[in-house]
Amino acid sequence: MSMIPWLLALFVIVGAVAYLVTIYNGLIGVKNNMDKAWANIDVLLKQRHDELPNLLEVCKGYMKYEGETLQRVTEARSRYSQAATVDQKAQAGAEMTSALGRLLATAENYPDLKANNDFMHLQSRITELESEIADRREFYNDSVNTFNIRIQQMPDTFVASFMSLTPRPMFKVEETDRADVPMTFGAAN
Repeated sequence: MSMIPWLLALFVIVGAVAYLVTIYNGLIGVKNNMDKAWANIDVLLKQRHDELPNLLEVCKGYMKYEGETLQRVTEARSRYSQAATVDQKAQAGAEMTSALGRLLATAENYPDLKANNDFMHLQSRITELESEIADRREFYNDSVNTFNIRIQQMPDTFVASFMSLTPRPMFKVEETDRADVPMTFGAAN
């Protein structure tokens, strides 16, 4: 009869440990999914970064009077190259998106440029990458939301604090990216 309380206590302890291990593993899985989601964005940002010199070269010959627009894209590309953290890369990516929007809107003023096959191909590729980046950002935000909820809910919050997990910021669009891109349909200089 004295064995039953010990077995019951052992069962409770093993059950509690198994439950904590399950929570721990779940948090690790959510954290890794969030990191993977960011890595997928980073891959697309790198592809866009690598495609931009080609687009800029095609545009330079046509857009002689649009130095500021081309400079913005070049500077945004440079900031992405120098970014080290997720937040810095997200900021640089947002700046790049804004600069590319201005570049592609400005290209509307150059009919010869719009007819150039290289430009059309690169514009299509950049537009495709932008769409994929937007999709991945949405998935990243879903992953961050799931992670943030898990580390703040009971009893996961105790395991999360033991693991030193803190809420992560979601990707947010900058206010400048919400503004309309000015488009003029006058003749090019």
